[in-house]
Amino acid sequence: MALEGAERIEEFLNDANVCYLATVDGDKPKNRPLGFHLLKDGKIYFGVGNHKEVYKQMENNPNVELVALVETDFLRYYGKVVFEESYEFAESIVAESEFLQGIYNDETGYKLAIFHLEEATAEIRNITGEILESYNF
Repeated sequence: MALEGAERIEEFLNDANVCYLATVDGDKPKNRPLGFHLLKDGKIYFGVGNHKEVYKQMENNPNVELVALVETDFLRYYGKVVFEESYEFAESIVAESEFLQGIYNDETGYKLAIFHLEEATAEIRNITGEILESYNF
């Protein structure tokens, strides 16, 4: 991922506060809000619980799209999910958040699965659909 484009997308996500992740469940679309994202080493990382349907959906079909809105501009960020193979990165993220520690702990047994997108495109569009910025990763 080009660092310049990743920084711009991270900035847009920060301004939006929440983005929406679209997956496929069989032949039906599924959409949900997603709050966590982190720019590190030129990649934007997201997290979901490995106990959730969204995780299973992304394992079955790694093609996803994220959408976020800031005023009248919106971001479409789509590509293929690549999960981190080790939970060490996720554990360091959980360790920094009391909220996440309440969900992802030994008592619940839940693990945070961290992923980024590859073969991805990010487009910032205005409300008429005109592409204002576009990045390929």
